[in-house]
Amino acid sequence: MRPIIVAHAGVGSPNAYSDGTRKAVREALKTMNKTGSALKAAIAGVVVLEDDPRFNAGTGSNLRMDGRDIEMDSAVMDSKGACGAVACIRMVKNPVLVAELVSRTPHLLICGDGAVEFARLHKVPVYNPATPKAIERFKAAKARLAHKKISYHSKHGFRAVRGADRGCDTVGVAVSDGRGNFAGATSTGGISYMIRGRVGDSPLVGCGIYVGKNGAVVATGIGEEIIRQLLSKQVYDRMDEGMSPQEACEWGLRLFRNPSKTIKKCYKRVPVGIVAVNRTGYGIVATHQMATGALKIST
Repeated sequence: MRPIIVAHAGVGSPNAYSDGTRKAVREALKTMNKTGSALKAAIAGVVVLEDDPRFNAGTGSNLRMDGRDIEMDSAVMDSKGACGAVACIRMVKNPVLVAELVSRTPHLLICGDGAVEFARLHKVPVYNPATPKAIERFKAAKARLAHKKISYHSKHGFRAVRGADRGCDTVGVAVSDGRGNFAGATSTGGISYMIRGRVGDSPLVGCGIYVGKNGAVVATGIGEEIIRQLLSKQVYDRMDEGMSPQEACEWGLRLFRNPSKTIKKCYKRVPVGIVAVNRTGYGIVATHQMATGALKIST
């Protein structure tokens, strides 16, 4: 068996951005060849995506609807038992690197001010990811509210985002090292129409990410809907039962035929994307366009 690596830039990301995901895959392979670690490979791939301002993760993340801060989520996991995540972390360049630091502690998930304090304790530099592009997106979102193209409640978040620019969502990388080890990593800058403290699927094991002895799955899309379905774990279980990664991903997409009433008001079809790997192959599905990169080295 040989390595298999898949990267995605989030459901809604233009296919033209696939140069970024291909770069992430190449960096992941380079890191795996150097370190022999599937986990470090997945993390290295996500760092590339976090550093690309076109993607909604790290540099390129979305400002919250109050315009005050950017809150980011990230998780890492591998088939050897490593698992760590951060939620609502602020003022760091690469949340995935902080999630990796968490995976070395007795804890699994650290959030908010605690995550920021944890990062500073580990000498992670202060970094403001609010790029000019993020500020432009925030202003555009506010303009949609002003023109009532969407509805939003300051206490409860978005009610409907029909007509809003979906942009890019979570980024993620799934890795098989060809020796029976698997890893995954995710990162996101959240959504424009969210209140302080909102957490999506990305840092939640079984939802935005799941890795076991038979494969790795990472997901992207409307976090609340993905959480309701425990999407990544369900897709992993289908692979565990014998489905190919592509079959399992397609099965997972069918779970969203009957979305919640809130989401039905927002979208004709729930934005969801899934990538998965096992020992022999990979799967990629999405309801909308999604920039991806994949590498399977043949024997």
